[in-house]
Amino acid sequence: MTCIEDLRAVAKRRVPRMFYDYADSGAWTEGTYRDNENAFGRIKLRQRVAVNLEGRSTRTTMVGQPVAMPVAIAPTGLTGMQHADGEILGARAAKAFGVPFTLSTMSICSLEDIAEHTGRHPFWFQLYVMRDREFMKRLIERAKAANVSALQVTLDLQVLGQRHKDIKNGLTAPPRPTIANLIDLATKPRWCAGMLGTRRRSFGNIVGHANNVSDVSSLAAWTAEQFDPTLDWSDIEWIQREWGGKLVLKGIMDVEDARLAAASGADAIVVSNHGGRQLDGAPASIDVLGAIADAVGRQVEVWIDGGIRSGQDVLKARALGARGALIGRSFLYALGAFGEAGVRRALEIIHKELDITMAFCGRTDIDRVDRSILQPGSFRLHGPAAS
Repeated sequence: MTCIEDLRAVAKRRVPRMFYDYADSGAWTEGTYRDNENAFGRIKLRQRVAVNLEGRSTRTTMVGQPVAMPVAIAPTGLTGMQHADGEILGARAAKAFGVPFTLSTMSICSLEDIAEHTGRHPFWFQLYVMRDREFMKRLIERAKAANVSALQVTLDLQVLGQRHKDIKNGLTAPPRPTIANLIDLATKPRWCAGMLGTRRRSFGNIVGHANNVSDVSSLAAWTAEQFDPTLDWSDIEWIQREWGGKLVLKGIMDVEDARLAAASGADAIVVSNHGGRQLDGAPASIDVLGAIADAVGRQVEVWIDGGIRSGQDVLKARALGARGALIGRSFLYALGAFGEAGVRRALEIIHKELDITMAFCGRTDIDRVDRSILQPGSFRLHGPAAS
């Protein structure tokens, strides 16, 4: 395995179709999903020579936390359906490598599972804004008890984007025993063996914790009515009061929203279009990063996710003003392919690509990377901050 694409190809063979498609798809035409990745290829690097390249370092910080490279594992739903106990395995791999792991509200393994299996090593937690505020309060308290060190609030899921593959596949966790699913599962013996060996097969943060949700059948109805379309900035103020720690706001794609997020007192924002899974037709995350970083980068840490498949992508994002980059699909491909070992390998691949590319650009310290490593005219600066 020499690149993320190698891991993706293995995951496609090993993960049941509905869960592979859940990871590797976008909304509607999937145009934004594809452009997230393609946009990085349009950005060109300046190669420099005859520079002393000894003593290179990719170490930096994200919201004050030391990291081995400016990368964190993004929150991804149904991770434990890519591989049995997937969130636990991802968190352990991230801990060993020295990068943050973010657990999704819609994870299969629970907050308590991650704390137990990582020796209470600090990790991050992603929170959706839901109508049931008492349940949200309990989630936040559970996050504190599990030693979560940063709360990441997703802002772009007030309504659910239409994802054709999920609808056609009849996505559920665990999968329903339909003829089509049983035929597909028969070709995935490793996945099935792993699932038979774990008790974690539904949404561990929700089932048994939310009111009137005791099993998978009641979960579906609860989820359909819980995402809150009334979300506004007053809800962020309420979350800050309840949480009281490091706060990250995810889903920013507009300079005006970035300014509002920075003014809210957040510690970091994530430039993100939800991996192209919400508004199809939105620009690629990397194409709006520069303008947002110019507008608010001195007030708040700016991160990015969407389309990152290599260490080169991380370096380009860093050059355009991102303090850090979140990897979602790259993580899921690796997990689906080889479990914990796959995630470790993905992090090794990205780190090596980041280090070598930084060297070719004549830099030895990730904190000294800026737009001067990019070819003029090969990157975009949208929005009022670009003028």
